[in-house]
Amino acid sequence: MSGNNAKEQNGDVAPPGGVLQPAAVAITSSPLGLAVYNTLRVSHPRLAASWIALRPWTFSASLTPVAMGTALAYRATGACDAWLLVATLVTVLSVHGAGNLVNSYFDYQRGGDSGGDNGGDSALVYVVGCVGFGVVCWLSRARTGLLALLFFGGLSSSFLYTGGVGLKYVALGDVIAFVAFGPVCTLFVFAAQTAQASWLPLVYAIPLAPNTEAVVHASNARRAATDARVGIVTLAVLLGPVGSYALFVALLFAPYVAFAALGRAVAPAFYLPLLCLPTAFDVEREYRDGRLDTLPDKLARLNFLFGVLYTAACLLVSSQDMPLLAADACVKA
Repeated sequence: MSGNNAKEQNGDVAPPGGVLQPAAVAITSSPLGLAVYNTLRVSHPRLAASWIALRPWTFSASLTPVAMGTALAYRATGACDAWLLVATLVTVLSVHGAGNLVNSYFDYQRGGDSGGDNGGDSALVYVVGCVGFGVVCWLSRARTGLLALLFFGGLSSSFLYTGGVGLKYVALGDVIAFVAFGPVCTLFVFAAQTAQASWLPLVYAIPLAPNTEAVVHASNARRAATDARVGIVTLAVLLGPVGSYALFVALLFAPYVAFAALGRAVAPAFYLPLLCLPTAFDVEREYRDGRLDTLPDKLARLNFLFGVLYTAACLLVSSQDMPLLAADACVKA
């Protein structure tokens, strides 16, 4: 199927400017994101299309690991460099945004998305990320080698998700999302702040990864029929509707089970993320009822709130009660 046929079936229309107006803009953007799109689409249609392809509503997947890595660094050292926090945040968000642009571009080329031809914009955003990385290296006492390994590993993953070999198209994109938007990002921020390499951020990042992967999986499940028609093989396509739902439920609720156990065994502060459970049940019900159009955006907001409460729990628990913190073996990075 050609890209144009796929776009017609998705219900997308092209305004007079010739730039596609995604029909999904209202269901994949926050109110603020949609407001920005509506502001830009008349006078700057190219920027409006790029804004949607950037998918800013997914940035919670980057914000929460940055917050967690910074919180763990503060608990481990008692200090936090505010300028370094800003630099790591800009770096991580830029790489994430560039990866989204690449993803939109290659999905569009394969006929699986209507994001438009915005691939050239990703190079500029990658440059911003590299400049941010340079600032991180300048501000941080950590060895550049470790920071470069983590940064370029994340950058490569963001491109290879759909660019190059296109790991998403051979059902490996979920693995990339799980690793990059959890352990790798959290360790990068922790190492930059503390100049130490440690297993601590890798372990604490694990509860963040399933919810982020749930966002990716729900988005792929929403497009599974279109992806299958154009030859894109995601995990949602391989598992089918029943298997995809089972995986989604496991990804969505596994962290809450872990926090219920931590709250009972370690400290009551770890019950904080359980405040998200009512919203999680609402999201699960929407998936079960087949209302997938609005699901990725709602999941991203749930992911952000979950990450904020988890980070708050780590800051509230005493150092003696923090699992692994007292016995953590850090080495100078």
